Amino acid sequence: MILKHFKLSQPEKERLIRIKAKTGVQNWNILCRWALCWSLSEPTIPGSIDPQSDSNVEMDWTTFAGEYAEIYEAIIRQRCLNDGLGDDPETLVRYFRLHLYRGINHYSTRDVLKSCSDLLGSTLTK
Repeated sequence: MILKHFKLSQPEKERLIRIKAKTGVQNWNILCRWALCWSLSEPTIPGSIDPQSDSNVEMDWTTFAGEYAEIYEAIIRQRCLNDGLGDDPETLVRYFRLHLYRGINHYSTRDVLKSCSDLLGSTLTK
């Protein structure tokens, strides 16, 4: 398990609310999974500014990852290794959060998502 639980930043919370409204997807964890996967598919390493944990949205790793917890952890670990960052616990947590933050930012950007079908389409264009 990469981490037991995490809190989203206030900007992430606000962006997820907008994404929920556009897509109709009501579960935070599902939207966060999509955001993480989108970011992991990008070839660049996410920016190094750590997101704050200042909102009231807190999520357990098991809620976030569900039955695929081991797969998400393996993907994040491999991505960190591929990027030359190592796979110590602090690095895994940091880059999980940075990828999640980047993905949420991407999906909340104006005109990226207008509906749930845009969410699906974002995976087919890679």
